[in-house]
Amino acid sequence: MIVRCWGSRGSIAVSGPQYVTYGGDTTCLQITAGSGETVIVDAGTGIRRLGNFLLEKKITRYYLLVTHGHWDHVLGFPFFRPLLHSNNQLIIQNRALGNMTSKDMFEQVMSPPFFPVRLAELKADIQFDSGLNDCFNIGSLQIDSILTSHSEGSLGYRFQENGRTFVFLTDNELGFDHTQSLGKDAYQQFARHADLLFHDAEYTEDEYRHRRGWGHSAMPHVLDLALKAGVGQLGLIHLNQDRTDQEMDALVKDGNRFFSYKNSNIQCFGVTCDFEIVL
Repeated sequence: MIVRCWGSRGSIAVSGPQYVTYGGDTTCLQITAGSGETVIVDAGTGIRRLGNFLLEKKITRYYLLVTHGHWDHVLGFPFFRPLLHSNNQLIIQNRALGNMTSKDMFEQVMSPPFFPVRLAELKADIQFDSGLNDCFNIGSLQIDSILTSHSEGSLGYRFQENGRTFVFLTDNELGFDHTQSLGKDAYQQFARHADLLFHDAEYTEDEYRHRRGWGHSAMPHVLDLALKAGVGQLGLIHLNQDRTDQEMDALVKDGNRFFSYKNSNIQCFGVTCDFEIVL
């Protein structure tokens, strides 16, 4: 599988010279299966650039999974240009997101006064599939999901193919148990021996003291989880809206210093807006 990031920022998109390296777009990942399928995870503002890329490459069929319905994970959906073309097909995971379904949510996003074009008016073939839940397959990808310590209905995902594993746990607070939280041990087991783990790393230890319960993790908790899970690489994601490139570099340096002190070979890095890896 190929994992590519089109947006790694959390909460709100940002711009400016201090955000060039890691980027300002909010969450959007592209996972390409060995069998050729294109899986999109979240429709943050990064999906705009992804849409342009898919049109350029003449890729016409895509699957969309959503971690949850907060604005920074769905706001880019109306600007996903492949939806304007009748030869394209988008299959969206349909599931419960609090008191509505994915279909309900996207119909509201694509309706006045939020947006002038309704979902039903788009030219692409848009389908909602309730089978893309719990444990399922898309092509050669085996995909498992887990409830995260965040808002009602929020999920993390584990992708496996040919003995390689990628785990995505954004918006997951390890230092506080929200209503649906399964606890640290469950998330540690879910990430066990993953070749690559992307985990929410919104806060430093000092910042977290004033933001406990806000739905996001502090660096020490994330590093501890990665170490105990025995992952190969740790990618820090859901980057704080005010975290500059220089500050992110320092955070990454601290992470690698921690793993070195623990005699671990885990590589820590900040997920940039154009990160790509073949697993």
